[in-house]
Amino acid sequence: MIIDIIAGARPNFMKIAPIIEAIETAKSNGENINYRLVHTGQHYDNKMSGDFFTQLGIPEPHLNLGAGGGSQAEQTAAIMIGYEKAIFDQRPDLVLVVGDVTSTMACSVTAKKMNNITVAHVEGGIRSGDLTMPEEINRLVTDAISDLFFTTSESANQNLKKEGVSDEKIHFVGNTMIDTLLKQMPYFRKPDYFDKLDLKIGEYIVMTLHRPANVDVGDQLNKLIHKIVEYSNGIPLIFPVHPRTASMIEKTGIAYSNLHMVEPMGYLEFNYLVKNSKAVITDSGGITEETTVMGIPCMTLRDNTERPETITMGTNELLGTNPNAIPPAMDKLFAGEWKKGSIPEMWDGKTAGRIVEVLLTWGGE
Repeated sequence: MIIDIIAGARPNFMKIAPIIEAIETAKSNGENINYRLVHTGQHYDNKMSGDFFTQLGIPEPHLNLGAGGGSQAEQTAAIMIGYEKAIFDQRPDLVLVVGDVTSTMACSVTAKKMNNITVAHVEGGIRSGDLTMPEEINRLVTDAISDLFFTTSESANQNLKKEGVSDEKIHFVGNTMIDTLLKQMPYFRKPDYFDKLDLKIGEYIVMTLHRPANVDVGDQLNKLIHKIVEYSNGIPLIFPVHPRTASMIEKTGIAYSNLHMVEPMGYLEFNYLVKNSKAVITDSGGITEETTVMGIPCMTLRDNTERPETITMGTNELLGTNPNAIPPAMDKLFAGEWKKGSIPEMWDGKTAGRIVEVLLTWGGE
């Protein structure tokens, strides 16, 4: 059985690492399973891609489609053209896609249109209900044509069932990103600037902002950062700046004495920063899962989330995009009144093994 594993952007890499490891373990135990790692090149900056491969022990991709840059349509087309050629060269038995980036959707469509190749979607069924998010479009399209669904939560299971997916196609396995988090936690590394900035454990806040609604619209970014700074009690704010956000900050000239803008970091450095922080303020979905497992208070500057379990069970709270929602949340944080949270079912570090077990059963049919 040959499986194509698709990875293209930074959020994919921590999700595929444990799956590759589980496949290698199955192979060493004599199972008939192999894989071809296809990197679409959607993220081509070394900090956004290359460092993750090194730090997470991901092997060199068998193929790199080099489809980085360009508009949504240009990137989608480049990925589809590149992957179509790859399938012509070697047709896999199954295509495994993860998450909700452009590569996920583009390779799923290409595989299904090329002789109806089986598609398995890791992290299937999550929904934000917000069609202004490119990721939501990617999720809907991918799940509409997938054959196997590996889910992270009961809410994802229910979303798929409402959309008409039969029970036998849905496999509730947990969260591969948490597999990676738990495995790598002992190896987290202090960033170079940690001591230079005189950061103290539990006495700084990590920020990540990159979504268009927060970065590209009017002076929204400036308003959000101003409110965060104003109610931060003067403690350091560490802001690894996404390339999209960096260009906007350059235009606005945002600067505050306790706001420290740093370059994107590798996986081990970033999660060291998160694990030792007082809180995280973000508009990312994946980070809310990691903070939930690490027990770190998290404020999400979005109007919706595709990961409701991080709120109902975890440490995350959805503030929305109105800057005026920040002061009461910060007051609650500094008063020591933030909820403790718990870890969702099956977020136990064993998800990838469960996925490979299903794949071996499928391959034996």
